[in-house]
Amino acid sequence: MSLTLLLLVAYSITMAAIGLWIGRRVRATSDFFVAGRTLGPGLVFATFLAGNIGAGSTVGAAALAYRDGLSAWWWNASAGLGCLALAFSVGPRMWRESVAHGDLTVGDFLERRYGADLRLAVAILIWIGTLSILAAQLLGMSTVFQVVAGVSKLAGCALGAAIVAVYFIAGGLLGSAYVNLVQLAVKLAGFAIVAPMAMALAGGWSALTGDPSRLDLLSGGSPQSGWRLLFFLGPAFVVSPGLLQKAYGARSERAVTIGVALNGVALLAFAALPTILGMSARVLHPDIPRDLAFATIASDLSPTVGALALAAVFSAEASAADAVLFMLATSGSRDLFRRLRPRASDADLLRAARLAAVAGAACGLALSTLHRSVIDALGTFYAVMVVTLFVPVLGGLYAHRTTRRQGLASLVGVPVLAIVHFATAGAGHGPFTPVVAGVVSSAIAFVLAGKRA
Repeated sequence: MSLTLLLLVAYSITMAAIGLWIGRRVRATSDFFVAGRTLGPGLVFATFLAGNIGAGSTVGAAALAYRDGLSAWWWNASAGLGCLALAFSVGPRMWRESVAHGDLTVGDFLERRYGADLRLAVAILIWIGTLSILAAQLLGMSTVFQVVAGVSKLAGCALGAAIVAVYFIAGGLLGSAYVNLVQLAVKLAGFAIVAPMAMALAGGWSALTGDPSRLDLLSGGSPQSGWRLLFFLGPAFVVSPGLLQKAYGARSERAVTIGVALNGVALLAFAALPTILGMSARVLHPDIPRDLAFATIASDLSPTVGALALAAVFSAEASAADAVLFMLATSGSRDLFRRLRPRASDADLLRAARLAAVAGAACGLALSTLHRSVIDALGTFYAVMVVTLFVPVLGGLYAHRTTRRQGLASLVGVPVLAIVHFATAGAGHGPFTPVVAGVVSSAIAFVLAGKRA
């Protein structure tokens, strides 16, 4: 067994052990879902940033930089700008709603504002989209195992799913928050050290900038690159049920604002690192699959630095995967199971949440075999989530009165998203991407349904 693989195994065992240790304190659904509302600004910051720096932010962003160059910066920058909007608008208001009404999930909020029908419809759509983002994280973790241990893509995905499932199922949000602290330290240290070393190995900044076409910050090679990522990703980080439910775990409104805002600023700064790594990989290895850009360049470094780099990207994928399992567990138990068993006890709901996480991990593993790349998998999730949630969440927060008809009408954006996507091969027309078309149609339907009410 190589030193790198040995360190990776030891690190995986450590994460699982922390989750199991913290899990001893989880006795009720409030502990599992919202950490007993005990998270201060520091833990809010850590669990947000750890969850946000995942497969898309590392393997995916490096792959975009490998293909498109500097414009890949927008992937993480769009997430950071979306989080700043969340910190100073939706986040604090949703926290107040959750405390006032005892909400544990976004589904609780939607049911109060629009009725149980919308809650069920949204839960089903979010499950479909969320499984794609879990598949993306597993694909990202698999790239590490493929390079270090030479295993197949499927075997690497299965190992990643098992590791994350153990510590999340034991400790829920509380356990994940403490594991995320360790993961965050590893990933930030790893990227801060590895990015400049990779650039030096490639010949310095002048080598990365040899092709002027790769220095255009605004444009990219597809609808999911360049400045258009701001419309594609920014809204997702304002209404993501996983992020909103993490905000529910804060101990105060101030903790939400400070923790989430710091996370947004950190994402803006972090955005340069995977971009440099991907551009360096393009210089050193011009003919590799782009999803292997990060792991391949990490293997070019010294064993110790390479191990730190791979641990950093592994941490990124694991922390984002546990955030996804969190969404699946809470939605599966409170949005779906409780609808079937309205008299279920708190212990029953906690058991259902853990079973939903197991089922989600298994489904995500199966779906990972169908997606070609991390970016492909993430594209499905972000599109479905934004079009499904953006209008009903903001409408429920800011409209004086909402109706069941408005909530259901807002879902018209989902078929519009699909139609525009397939009609234009995913390209849309300029800024009018499939996601923008879906959100605009959802908003129009929401307003018209309100006038008819």
